[in-house]
Amino acid sequence: MREPAPQARLTVDLAAMVANWRDLAAAGRAECGAAIKADAYGLGARAAMKALAAAGCRHFYVAHWAEVAALLPLPPGVSVSVLHGAAPHEIETALSLPATPVLATPAQVAAWRQTGRPCEAMVDTGMNRLGLAPAEAQGLLAGLTVTVLHSHLACAEQPGHPLNDIQRQRFAEVAAAVPAGAYALANSSGIALGPGWLFDRTRPGIALFGGGLLPGGRHARTVASLSARVLQVHDVAVGASVGYGATFVAARPSRIATLALGYADGYRRALSNKGCARIGGVTCPAAGRVSMDMAAFDVTDAPPVAEGEWVDVDFDLAGTAALAGASEYELLTGLGGRYARVYR
Repeated sequence: MREPAPQARLTVDLAAMVANWRDLAAAGRAECGAAIKADAYGLGARAAMKALAAAGCRHFYVAHWAEVAALLPLPPGVSVSVLHGAAPHEIETALSLPATPVLATPAQVAAWRQTGRPCEAMVDTGMNRLGLAPAEAQGLLAGLTVTVLHSHLACAEQPGHPLNDIQRQRFAEVAAAVPAGAYALANSSGIALGPGWLFDRTRPGIALFGGGLLPGGRHARTVASLSARVLQVHDVAVGASVGYGATFVAARPSRIATLALGYADGYRRALSNKGCARIGGVTCPAAGRVSMDMAAFDVTDAPPVAEGEWVDVDFDLAGTAALAGASEYELLTGLGGRYARVYR
């Protein structure tokens, strides 16, 4: 039996992703890796790794051990690090996979020490979320081969926040006391803070996939775009409403296109009466509430569109995040699994 065709498409511009990585890598002397956790922020970790590795990226970061298997076999010369470390019950799994834990708790360090293998480690310099305390890191890690010592910035998206400099200083102090093959502090926004935050290696994430700013202040190139099939086009009379709650009421005779895209696909309900589609260069505003599987758009002023045709839906990350009252991270990682993912 022929497999049913998806009704929505997520197109991933791998060339734009690679161009974003190259700009981040050119920011300084630090070696630039790539955080591809959460399935590369919803865009497909395997495809992202393959494209970035071909461009020269050699270090990749995921959150969980379960994410490693989807990346196998790894491209030649590529390393994968698991940012949540390896809890005692995960040691057997960790030893079976070609990835390195970023140890973050004393219990993890103690359990991993028994393996005799190299590790990476995370020190908490002010995030108070995950990592070894700076005062205990030297003693806990003594005798281990630490290939990379990491920390993570809490306020890098706010360049003037005093915690950025405090964390940089704290990490420099720990780095001077704890021997490691390399030191890594900066995420995407951290790279833009300047050379003092780069150390030996960087771990960009959101900027690779089109969110936030690149060094120099330019917004990252758009990587993800959405389109969906038209389920129905119908005429709506003046005074008639569209969708749940009747939140859109036609002020003129209107033509409404209902698309196969809803909040189950990560197209936020908060975009009701705020988002837009585009047909033939014409902006078509959302008409009514976004529902689970459908969203309606006012196509009155657009060129004719018919049932079954594909329509582009605006998914500019910065603009869509502002309209939805969500972060760019949430928008990307919230994209559902019903899309046909198209890579170009």
